[in-house]
Amino acid sequence: MSTLTNIPEKIAAYLLQIEAVSLRPHQPFTWTSGIKSPIYCDNRLTMSYPEIRDVIAESFAAIIREQYPEAEAIAGTATAGIPHAAWVSQKLNLPMSYIRDKAKGHGKENLIEGLIKPGQKVVVIEDLISTGGSSLKAAQAVKDAGAEPLAVLAIFSYQLDKAVQAFAEAGIPLQSLSNYTALIDVALSEQRIQEQDVALLQSWRANPSAFGV
Repeated sequence: MSTLTNIPEKIAAYLLQIEAVSLRPHQPFTWTSGIKSPIYCDNRLTMSYPEIRDVIAESFAAIIREQYPEAEAIAGTATAGIPHAAWVSQKLNLPMSYIRDKAKGHGKENLIEGLIKPGQKVVVIEDLISTGGSSLKAAQAVKDAGAEPLAVLAIFSYQLDKAVQAFAEAGIPLQSLSNYTALIDVALSEQRIQEQDVALLQSWRANPSAFGV
């Protein structure tokens, strides 16, 4: 029997509890890109909660055991994916590395820190999927090292169509422990938002650039 039952809702509840995720449908946040968003996510906060980070690590490990048993190494994305990749690799007793967002400007100018061997089957651990660009760049770095990225696993996904399409075009599986849909459901059940907010929140996922205009 799968150990992943109710994980999207459980992780969403944790993220709301520690304010790693905040929802403001009527006072949207402004992203660096200028996009207005009703959600702000900072999964780095999960590092400070041992129980929650262990649930996240075990959930990642369960997915890998069940769906990617051939995995030979774990790679985290810099910076927020690094600690989670370390905890997952420890649970699975697998080698771990991390992937910079750009090559180091001195020394060996590494893009990958640690060791990814040619031919290795690698699972990439990410904290958050928005448009998917940085995660796919990390997966490409794995390919460039001569290894095979089996999948990208993330703590949370905004479920934006742009990311879904980008991963489909790249031919790389993407899975997240929790997502925007589960978050809205949990927030509503915990009365963090009102029933009338749901349609507004869902409209952002359908068309982020038009939200708050």
